[in-house]
Amino acid sequence: MLFEQIARNKRHTVYVMAAFVLLVAVIGAAVGYVFFDSTVAGLVMALVVAAIYMAIMLGQSTDVVMGMNHARELHGEADDPELWHIVEDMALVAKVPMPRVFIIQDDSPNAFATGNNPEHAAVAVTTGIQARLNREEMEGVLGHELTHVRNYDIRLQTIALALTAAISLLVNWGMNAFWWGGGRRRRDNDRDGNGSAQALLMVLAIVVIILAPLAASLVQLALSRNREYLADAGSVELTRNPLGLINALQKIDDSQPMQAADPSSAALYISDPFKAKKSWAHLFDTHPPMADRIERLKKM
Repeated sequence: MLFEQIARNKRHTVYVMAAFVLLVAVIGAAVGYVFFDSTVAGLVMALVVAAIYMAIMLGQSTDVVMGMNHARELHGEADDPELWHIVEDMALVAKVPMPRVFIIQDDSPNAFATGNNPEHAAVAVTTGIQARLNREEMEGVLGHELTHVRNYDIRLQTIALALTAAISLLVNWGMNAFWWGGGRRRRDNDRDGNGSAQALLMVLAIVVIILAPLAASLVQLALSRNREYLADAGSVELTRNPLGLINALQKIDDSQPMQAADPSSAALYISDPFKAKKSWAHLFDTHPPMADRIERLKKM
């Protein structure tokens, strides 16, 4: 059951990332049609912009994310021996380097991991989760986070964030191009006798440009939800104790929203830090329903 779930979720992740790349290509082609009158030029531009954003984010993601969430770094075991030892133990079991450890001053129990790769990873926990969870439950939570590190989920989320930002930039360019240049080109096409076909293509391109940010958000959230199930399964693999994570998730679910969390980092946390009302069909949820996660863990 455990290994089947891990394999299934890895396949789903490949599909989601493929959809993300396809979305970047489509929006690039649409912007190229509007701006350059060339879908190929737009596609190349989209890939270049996405590559630049990814390079920037992968190079400084940890410090940026921790800064946005007001996290304070532990500089050694003496700063918080109990937390340090739990992270150290779970990193050893997960066979990943010891990550940087941060604490967020917030009464709501939560945690997340970030970074470029296991060699440059970091984990953060709130003071609320330290106060409410026992060691067994903390091991379940940090096993979940170290699974994100081991499986390179931290890199996937960083790439997804960069691609979403790139799509937003491309959309802004596309809309500006439409207002400043699209009308003139349509008039030129009308004179050439191709007005109807070109107008239809222009409308389709504009629709793609308008809907692209929404589609990017949906793909990013789908990726986050899928990896949460996989990290839950990985925590059980590391701790051999589903009950620890089950109890932890129940306590995390039965709590108030966070005050210090950054909205753009919400998908990184082990649970939605804002306790947002679940959206229709869960399409806009940052995390899978907690009841579903707990039920899967019970079956392990």
